[in-house]
Amino acid sequence: MSLAMNLTRALLRARPNVFRTEQSLRAALRHPRPDAPLPSSLRRTCTVTRRTVDGHEVITLTPMQGATGTEVIYLHGGAYVRPLVAAHWRIVAALIRRTGATFTVPLYGLAPRYTADDAYRFLDTVYRAVLQRAGDHPVFLSGDSCGAGLAVGLAIHCRDEGLRPPAGLILFSPWVDVTMTNPRIAALTARDPMLAPAGLAAAGRDWAGGRAVTDPLVSPLHDSLADLPPTWIYQGGHDIFLPDAEAFTTKANTAGTPTTLHVWPSAFHVFVGAGWIPEARGALDEAASRIRSAGRD
Repeated sequence: MSLAMNLTRALLRARPNVFRTEQSLRAALRHPRPDAPLPSSLRRTCTVTRRTVDGHEVITLTPMQGATGTEVIYLHGGAYVRPLVAAHWRIVAALIRRTGATFTVPLYGLAPRYTADDAYRFLDTVYRAVLQRAGDHPVFLSGDSCGAGLAVGLAIHCRDEGLRPPAGLILFSPWVDVTMTNPRIAALTARDPMLAPAGLAAAGRDWAGGRAVTDPLVSPLHDSLADLPPTWIYQGGHDIFLPDAEAFTTKANTAGTPTTLHVWPSAFHVFVGAGWIPEARGALDEAASRIRSAGRD
Protein backbone atom coordinates (compact mmCIF):
# COMPACT_ATOMS: atom_id res chain seq x y z
CA MET A 1 0.00 0.00 0.00
CA SER A 2 1.38 3.39 -0.98
CA LEU A 3 1.66 6.26 1.48
CA ALA A 4 -0.63 8.32 -0.76
CA MET A 5 -3.31 5.61 -0.56
CA ASN A 6 -3.03 5.45 3.21
CA LEU A 7 -3.23 9.22 3.66
CA THR A 8 -6.13 9.66 1.25
CA ARG A 9 -8.11 6.90 2.91
CA ALA A 10 -7.54 8.57 6.30
CA LEU A 11 -8.77 11.90 4.94
CA LEU A 12 -11.90 10.26 3.57
CA ARG A 13 -12.57 8.63 6.93
CA ALA A 14 -12.52 12.07 8.57
CA ARG A 15 -15.43 13.21 6.41
CA PRO A 16 -19.05 12.44 7.33
CA ASN A 17 -20.49 9.34 5.62
CA VAL A 18 -23.87 10.50 4.32
CA PHE A 19 -24.87 6.90 3.56
CA ARG A 20 -24.64 5.80 7.19
CA THR A 21 -28.42 5.83 7.58
CA GLU A 22 -31.39 6.61 5.38
CA GLN A 23 -32.00 9.70 7.51
CA SER A 24 -28.48 11.04 6.98
CA LEU A 25 -28.83 10.53 3.23
CA ARG A 26 -32.20 12.31 3.12
CA ALA A 27 -30.73 15.21 5.10
CA ALA A 28 -27.83 15.55 2.64
CA LEU A 29 -30.18 15.52 -0.33
CA ARG A 30 -32.17 18.46 1.01
CA HIS A 31 -29.34 20.66 -0.26
CA PRO A 32 -28.69 19.42 -3.81
CA ARG A 33 -25.49 20.42 -5.55
CA PRO A 34 -25.00 21.14 -9.25
CA ASP A 35 -22.83 19.01 -11.49
CA ALA A 36 -19.15 19.92 -11.35
CA PRO A 37 -18.19 22.20 -14.24
CA LEU A 38 -16.07 20.90 -17.09
CA PRO A 39 -12.41 21.60 -16.17
CA SER A 40 -10.51 24.15 -18.21
CA SER A 41 -7.86 21.52 -18.97
CA LEU A 42 -10.42 19.47 -20.91
CA ARG A 43 -11.71 22.56 -22.69
CA ARG A 44 -8.15 23.30 -23.82
CA THR A 45 -7.35 19.80 -25.07
CA CYS A 46 -10.70 18.59 -26.43
CA THR A 47 -13.35 19.74 -28.84
CA VAL A 48 -16.41 20.02 -26.63
CA THR A 49 -19.92 19.41 -27.94
CA ARG A 50 -22.96 19.94 -25.74
CA ARG A 51 -26.48 18.93 -26.65
CA THR A 52 -29.73 18.28 -24.86
CA VAL A 53 -31.50 14.93 -25.10
CA ASP A 54 -34.88 14.47 -23.40
CA GLY A 55 -34.13 17.49 -21.22
CA HIS A 56 -30.70 16.25 -20.07
CA GLU A 57 -27.30 17.54 -21.11
CA VAL A 58 -24.92 15.27 -23.02
CA ILE A 59 -21.27 16.37 -23.21
CA THR A 60 -18.94 14.91 -25.84
CA LEU A 61 -15.17 15.37 -25.64
CA THR A 62 -12.97 14.62 -28.66
CA PRO A 63 -9.21 15.07 -28.19
CA MET A 64 -7.77 17.73 -30.47
CA GLN A 65 -4.65 15.64 -31.00
CA GLY A 66 -4.32 11.88 -31.35
CA ALA A 67 -8.02 11.07 -31.65
CA THR A 68 -8.48 7.41 -32.58
CA GLY A 69 -12.19 7.23 -33.42
CA THR A 70 -12.89 4.87 -30.53
CA GLU A 71 -15.93 5.99 -28.53
CA VAL A 72 -16.58 5.65 -24.81
CA ILE A 73 -19.84 6.47 -23.04
CA TYR A 74 -18.95 7.30 -19.43
CA LEU A 75 -21.64 7.20 -16.72
CA HIS A 76 -20.82 8.93 -13.46
CA GLY A 77 -21.38 7.61 -9.95
CA GLY A 78 -23.19 9.11 -6.98
CA ALA A 79 -25.60 6.37 -5.85
CA TYR A 80 -28.12 7.60 -8.45
CA VAL A 81 -28.93 10.55 -6.17
CA ARG A 82 -25.82 12.74 -6.31
CA PRO A 83 -24.40 14.72 -9.23
CA LEU A 84 -21.20 14.43 -11.23
CA VAL A 85 -18.22 15.67 -9.18
CA ALA A 86 -14.66 16.75 -9.96
CA ALA A 87 -13.29 13.23 -9.43
CA HIS A 88 -15.42 11.99 -12.32
CA TRP A 89 -13.88 14.54 -14.65
CA ARG A 90 -10.43 13.45 -13.45
CA ILE A 91 -11.20 9.87 -14.47
CA VAL A 92 -12.49 10.96 -17.88
CA ALA A 93 -9.50 13.24 -18.47
CA ALA A 94 -7.03 10.52 -17.49
CA LEU A 95 -8.61 8.01 -19.85
CA ILE A 96 -8.77 10.48 -22.75
CA ARG A 97 -5.04 11.21 -22.33
CA ARG A 98 -4.24 7.51 -22.29
CA THR A 99 -6.49 6.38 -25.16
CA GLY A 100 -7.29 9.18 -27.61
CA ALA A 101 -10.91 8.06 -27.42
CA THR A 102 -13.91 10.35 -27.73
CA PHE A 103 -15.83 10.38 -24.45
CA THR A 104 -19.55 11.06 -24.18
CA VAL A 105 -20.78 11.94 -20.68
CA PRO A 106 -24.59 11.85 -20.37
CA LEU A 107 -25.92 13.73 -17.34
CA TYR A 108 -28.82 11.40 -16.56
CA GLY A 109 -31.58 12.49 -14.20
CA LEU A 110 -31.16 11.65 -10.52
CA ALA A 111 -33.49 9.95 -8.06
CA PRO A 112 -35.94 10.46 -6.51
CA ARG A 113 -37.17 12.82 -9.24
CA TYR A 114 -36.03 10.42 -11.98
CA THR A 115 -35.85 6.64 -12.03
CA ALA A 116 -34.19 3.82 -13.93
CA ASP A 117 -36.98 3.87 -16.51
CA ASP A 118 -36.23 7.52 -17.30
CA ALA A 119 -32.51 6.76 -17.57
CA TYR A 120 -32.89 3.91 -20.04
CA ARG A 121 -35.13 5.93 -22.35
CA PHE A 122 -32.55 8.70 -22.32
CA LEU A 123 -29.52 6.41 -22.67
CA ASP A 124 -31.07 4.42 -25.51
CA THR A 125 -31.16 7.63 -27.54
CA VAL A 126 -27.61 8.57 -26.53
CA TYR A 127 -26.27 5.11 -27.34
CA ARG A 128 -27.86 4.98 -30.79
CA ALA A 129 -26.39 8.39 -31.65
CA VAL A 130 -22.91 7.33 -30.56
CA LEU A 131 -23.17 4.12 -32.59
CA GLN A 132 -24.08 6.12 -35.66
CA ARG A 133 -21.17 8.50 -35.18
CA ALA A 134 -18.71 5.68 -34.45
CA GLY A 135 -19.33 3.80 -37.67
CA ASP A 136 -16.93 0.85 -37.67
CA HIS A 137 -15.01 2.10 -34.63
CA PRO A 138 -15.49 0.37 -31.26
CA VAL A 139 -17.88 1.78 -28.65
CA PHE A 140 -17.20 1.06 -24.99
CA LEU A 141 -19.42 1.59 -21.96
CA SER A 142 -17.71 2.72 -18.78
CA GLY A 143 -18.55 4.22 -15.43
CA ASP A 144 -17.90 4.25 -11.74
CA SER A 145 -20.04 3.08 -8.82
CA CYS A 146 -23.73 3.35 -9.76
CA GLY A 147 -22.65 4.60 -13.19
CA ALA A 148 -20.77 1.34 -13.68
CA GLY A 149 -23.90 -0.57 -12.68
CA LEU A 150 -25.88 1.53 -15.14
CA ALA A 151 -23.31 0.71 -17.83
CA VAL A 152 -23.96 -3.00 -17.26
CA GLY A 153 -27.69 -2.34 -17.35
CA LEU A 154 -27.31 -0.51 -20.66
CA ALA A 155 -25.39 -3.49 -22.07
CA ILE A 156 -28.26 -5.75 -20.93
CA HIS A 157 -30.71 -3.36 -22.62
CA CYS A 158 -28.67 -3.51 -25.85
CA ARG A 159 -28.66 -7.31 -25.75
CA ASP A 160 -32.39 -7.55 -25.12
CA GLU A 161 -33.25 -4.92 -27.75
CA GLY A 162 -30.99 -6.43 -30.41
CA LEU A 163 -28.74 -3.36 -30.64
CA ARG A 164 -25.10 -3.62 -31.66
CA PRO A 165 -23.30 -4.58 -28.43
CA PRO A 166 -20.57 -2.47 -26.88
CA ALA A 167 -16.99 -3.55 -27.53
CA GLY A 168 -16.48 -3.92 -23.80
CA LEU A 169 -17.35 -2.68 -20.33
CA ILE A 170 -14.80 -0.79 -18.21
CA LEU A 171 -16.16 -0.69 -14.65
CA PHE A 172 -14.71 1.10 -11.64
CA SER A 173 -16.08 -0.11 -8.28
CA PRO A 174 -19.45 -1.09 -9.81
CA TRP A 175 -22.69 -1.10 -7.83
CA VAL A 176 -24.39 -4.14 -9.31
CA ASP A 177 -26.97 -4.97 -6.60
CA VAL A 178 -28.85 -2.11 -4.96
CA THR A 179 -30.46 -4.45 -2.40
CA MET A 180 -27.21 -4.51 -0.37
CA THR A 181 -28.19 -7.93 0.98
CA ASN A 182 -24.95 -9.83 0.35
CA PRO A 183 -24.04 -11.24 3.79
CA ARG A 184 -20.36 -10.52 3.20
CA ILE A 185 -20.98 -6.76 3.10
CA ALA A 186 -21.22 -6.51 6.89
CA ALA A 187 -17.59 -7.50 7.41
CA LEU A 188 -16.39 -4.68 5.14
CA THR A 189 -18.65 -1.89 6.38
CA ALA A 190 -16.31 -0.76 9.16
CA ARG A 191 -13.39 -0.59 6.70
CA ASP A 192 -15.19 1.46 4.05
CA PRO A 193 -14.64 5.20 4.61
CA MET A 194 -17.24 6.30 2.07
CA LEU A 195 -20.24 3.95 1.89
CA ALA A 196 -22.76 2.21 4.14
CA PRO A 197 -25.58 -0.21 3.32
CA ALA A 198 -28.60 1.57 4.84
CA GLY A 199 -28.38 4.81 2.88
CA LEU A 200 -27.43 3.02 -0.31
CA ALA A 201 -30.39 0.66 -0.10
CA ALA A 202 -32.70 3.67 0.29
CA ALA A 203 -31.16 5.34 -2.77
CA GLY A 204 -31.57 2.08 -4.69
CA ARG A 205 -35.28 1.92 -3.85
CA ASP A 206 -35.73 5.47 -5.09
CA TRP A 207 -33.93 4.64 -8.32
CA ALA A 208 -35.99 1.49 -8.93
CA GLY A 209 -39.20 3.49 -9.01
CA GLY A 210 -41.93 1.12 -10.14
CA ARG A 211 -39.49 -1.74 -10.75
CA ALA A 212 -38.41 -4.35 -8.25
CA VAL A 213 -35.02 -3.64 -6.70
CA THR A 214 -33.94 -7.03 -8.09
CA ASP A 215 -34.87 -6.12 -11.66
CA PRO A 216 -31.72 -6.64 -13.77
CA LEU A 217 -31.94 -3.08 -15.10
CA VAL A 218 -31.72 -1.87 -11.50
CA SER A 219 -29.46 -4.59 -10.05
CA PRO A 220 -27.58 -6.24 -12.94
CA LEU A 221 -26.26 -9.00 -10.70
CA HIS A 222 -29.74 -10.53 -10.93
CA ASP A 223 -29.48 -10.91 -14.72
CA SER A 224 -28.24 -14.14 -16.28
CA LEU A 225 -25.19 -12.11 -17.43
CA ALA A 226 -25.03 -14.24 -20.57
CA ASP A 227 -24.15 -12.78 -23.98
CA LEU A 228 -22.64 -9.57 -22.63
CA PRO A 229 -19.42 -7.91 -23.85
CA PRO A 230 -15.99 -8.58 -22.32
CA THR A 231 -15.86 -6.84 -18.96
CA TRP A 232 -13.04 -5.48 -16.82
CA ILE A 233 -13.61 -4.46 -13.20
CA TYR A 234 -11.26 -2.31 -11.09
CA GLN A 235 -12.11 -2.64 -7.42
CA GLY A 236 -10.82 -1.66 -3.99
CA GLY A 237 -10.63 -4.04 -1.07
CA HIS A 238 -11.93 -1.42 1.40
CA ASP A 239 -15.18 -1.08 -0.51
CA ILE A 240 -18.48 -2.69 0.48
CA PHE A 241 -19.20 -3.30 -3.22
CA LEU A 242 -16.38 -5.86 -3.40
CA PRO A 243 -18.48 -8.94 -2.47
CA ASP A 244 -21.02 -8.22 -5.20
CA ALA A 245 -18.25 -7.47 -7.71
CA GLU A 246 -16.81 -10.90 -6.91
CA ALA A 247 -20.22 -12.54 -7.25
CA PHE A 248 -20.78 -10.72 -10.55
CA THR A 249 -17.43 -11.89 -11.92
CA THR A 250 -18.11 -15.51 -11.03
CA LYS A 251 -21.63 -15.46 -12.44
CA ALA A 252 -20.63 -13.69 -15.66
CA ASN A 253 -17.75 -16.05 -16.38
CA THR A 254 -19.95 -19.06 -15.66
CA ALA A 255 -22.49 -17.65 -18.15
CA GLY A 256 -19.80 -17.29 -20.82
CA THR A 257 -19.21 -13.53 -20.53
CA PRO A 258 -15.44 -13.02 -20.17
CA THR A 259 -14.97 -10.90 -17.05
CA THR A 260 -11.76 -9.92 -15.27
CA LEU A 261 -11.73 -8.53 -11.73
CA HIS A 262 -8.70 -6.55 -10.57
CA VAL A 263 -8.63 -5.91 -6.81
CA TRP A 264 -6.33 -3.52 -4.95
CA PRO A 265 -6.68 -4.80 -1.35
CA SER A 266 -5.96 -1.48 0.38
CA ALA A 267 -7.96 0.73 -1.99
CA PHE A 268 -11.21 2.57 -1.26
CA HIS A 269 -14.30 3.07 -3.40
CA VAL A 270 -13.54 4.51 -6.87
CA PHE A 271 -9.91 5.08 -5.92
CA VAL A 272 -9.15 5.76 -9.60
CA GLY A 273 -10.58 9.25 -9.09
CA ALA A 274 -7.56 10.09 -6.92
CA GLY A 275 -4.94 10.37 -9.64
CA TRP A 276 -2.15 11.28 -7.19
CA ILE A 277 -2.23 7.68 -5.88
CA PRO A 278 0.13 5.25 -7.69
CA GLU A 279 -2.45 2.47 -7.51
CA ALA A 280 -4.99 4.70 -9.27
CA ARG A 281 -2.58 5.46 -12.08
CA GLY A 282 -1.83 1.77 -12.48
CA ALA A 283 -5.52 0.89 -12.68
CA LEU A 284 -6.16 3.62 -15.24
CA ASP A 285 -3.18 2.45 -17.30
CA GLU A 286 -4.59 -1.08 -17.37
CA ALA A 287 -8.12 0.09 -18.22
CA ALA A 288 -6.80 2.30 -21.00
CA SER A 289 -4.87 -0.62 -22.48
CA ARG A 290 -8.17 -2.48 -22.93
CA ILE A 291 -9.69 0.44 -24.80
CA ARG A 292 -6.60 0.92 -26.99
CA SER A 293 -6.34 -2.78 -27.84
CA ALA A 294 -9.92 -2.85 -29.15
CA GLY A 295 -9.15 0.13 -31.33
CA ARG A 296 -6.29 -1.82 -32.94
CA ASP A 297 -8.34 -4.97 -33.65
